[in-house]
Amino acid sequence: MNLELTEEQSAVRALAAEFTDREIAPFAAEWDRAESIDRAVIGKLGKLGFLGLTIPEEYGGSGGDHLAYCLVLEELGRGDSAVRGVVSVSLGLVAKSINGYGTEEQKRHWLPKLCSGEALACFALTEPGTGSDAANLTTKAVRDGEDWLISGAKMFITNGSWADVALVFARTGGSDPDKRGHKGVTAFLVPTGTPGLERREIHGKLGLRGQATAELSFDQVRVPDSARLGAEGKGFTVAMAALAKGRMSVAAGCVGIIQAALDAAVRYATEREQFGKPIASYQLVQELLSDIAVDLDAARLLTWRVADHIERGLPFATESSVAKLYASEAAVRAANNALQVFGGYGFIDEYPVGKLLRDARVMTLYEGTSQVHKLLIGRSLTNVNAF
Repeated sequence: MNLELTEEQSAVRALAAEFTDREIAPFAAEWDRAESIDRAVIGKLGKLGFLGLTIPEEYGGSGGDHLAYCLVLEELGRGDSAVRGVVSVSLGLVAKSINGYGTEEQKRHWLPKLCSGEALACFALTEPGTGSDAANLTTKAVRDGEDWLISGAKMFITNGSWADVALVFARTGGSDPDKRGHKGVTAFLVPTGTPGLERREIHGKLGLRGQATAELSFDQVRVPDSARLGAEGKGFTVAMAALAKGRMSVAAGCVGIIQAALDAAVRYATEREQFGKPIASYQLVQELLSDIAVDLDAARLLTWRVADHIERGLPFATESSVAKLYASEAAVRAANNALQVFGGYGFIDEYPVGKLLRDARVMTLYEGTSQVHKLLIGRSLTNVNAF
């Protein structure tokens, strides 16, 4: 693996850094308090091509490779993880799934809108009773002539109240015993304005407060068979393939959180004086800073390894779990260490480290909890399922 960025990758990274410093970071605290980012930023992300990375230009995308994609998400995560989440889901989970599994008609209808920011997408997998046990979801889709009727509920759906289209996973196997679990799940592209689909935004979150998170309910929502993404009964495959790459997105966002924590802690430690000298001169403060720096390098390299495997056509699911597990736990450690450097000032939202800690905490929960990823890694090592 060549760790030297290409000229194109460096340019993308610089563009993302400049955009983050101008359009995101100055407003992150304000958006956090308001529990909503300024939606105008979505169109700006689209104009820069950040919502179309890795999507072919013929479908309105901006091309580029997965490392460039990671570099952008690192910078967005450094500025505000709520913005990073919008991109990770709409592009990383949904647009990439459409590009990989969609019909030509689906690609030409949805991808240009998603890549430009004209439309947003959400990934409707998690349910009130099924988080880690996604194969046993209860939302169902029943055939009605050439259509499907979808009924059920989804929970904690990022972009849920803003999205124009939802990638919905529903059980289509009915009572067929051969289609239980993951074998009976099918994916559908459901326009969110379809009658019978209702959305309720969730407020009062610990972190990622600026990100629109919602509960979705489906009451006999009618969609044509042309809305099906991939083959009937293969929806779980679509979901797991999306999440394998999505975990790389989360890891990249966590790298951004760690970078922001390090930047803030170093700046504060060199400016803040106690006992007549900067606190950076004290060995235990330097220990806190060095721990953050080591976590930053390790998380970044593990994430870049996933991008490298994807580009070279190598298996990457386990590597993605490793990166997501390490980077998410490291982000919590880094933000916590940064808060310790700030002391009491870290405990008020005039300073950024409290928000970083709150945002980091959810990273260990979604797109696979840390415990689930340990099981996945253990299974890959032993070829034995653990329960």
